[in-house]
Amino acid sequence: MLSMTGYGKGVYDDNEIELTCEIKTVNNRYLDISIKSPRVFSSCEDVIRKIVKEKLTRGHADLYISLKDKREKEVSLVVDTALARSYFQVAQTLKAEIPELPDDLTLTSVLRYPDVLKQDDSVVLDEPLVNALKSALNSALDNLNAMRLIEGEKLKADMLSRVAFIEKTVEEITERAPSIAKEYKDKLTARVAEYLNGAGIDESRLLTEVAVFTDKSNIDEELTRLRSHISQFRDICKESVVGRKLDFLVQEFNREANTTCSKSNDVTITRLGLALKNEIEKIREQVQNLE
Repeated sequence: MLSMTGYGKGVYDDNEIELTCEIKTVNNRYLDISIKSPRVFSSCEDVIRKIVKEKLTRGHADLYISLKDKREKEVSLVVDTALARSYFQVAQTLKAEIPELPDDLTLTSVLRYPDVLKQDDSVVLDEPLVNALKSALNSALDNLNAMRLIEGEKLKADMLSRVAFIEKTVEEITERAPSIAKEYKDKLTARVAEYLNGAGIDESRLLTEVAVFTDKSNIDEELTRLRSHISQFRDICKESVVGRKLDFLVQEFNREANTTCSKSNDVTITRLGLALKNEIEKIREQVQNLE
């Protein structure tokens, strides 16, 4: 079981290429990947996304890539001709305004002006860079998943403890449910006897009323489904990617708990049902953190 929250870092360094990948993930209904990397990797963004999707299925992932290419390469100089022309035009204007200024404008002097001559530091994407990227990214994802697994196991333990409480509560409701009809019959008999003031009670009519009440307040189906959900929950928790399944199952838990509370017509069962709903809500909150 994996949490959607985690952090992983991967580094590739062979003394010529130093590349670092850092990935941070948080909760999200679907997989959303944000990439911040040097421009040289723009052309292989699809490759990056494919590698991430192989190891993540849900969550928002922020990926940061940094690069230091220390390999020897030919120095290439670039001239900004537009900037040089602007310097020249400004010099001509100044010369016209102040003729007495000596004119020492030469090609060499223009090349010395700021930013006219620049060194081209652009990096070309080649196979060693791609291999370095894949190595660092896979390492970062492995470290991320190791952290997410640890967090996921903690969430799993918490949820299973709450499921055990739910199971105990369901059994308490099961023990209480059969006595509801008898208590209702006793109360109804006493109430009718009080109203009739000693007159005979129509036993068949009384039994009909009790039967109708019993049918309306019967929660056997709900309790059976809750037990089934508990069993399914434990089975799903043995899998690695469980978020969507548990999210749906928790909705079913909640539906049965609501029906149990509305049908029971009993203070004790209503109290137990509310405790049930409280634990289900806590499980739902934890499920939102799972992949």
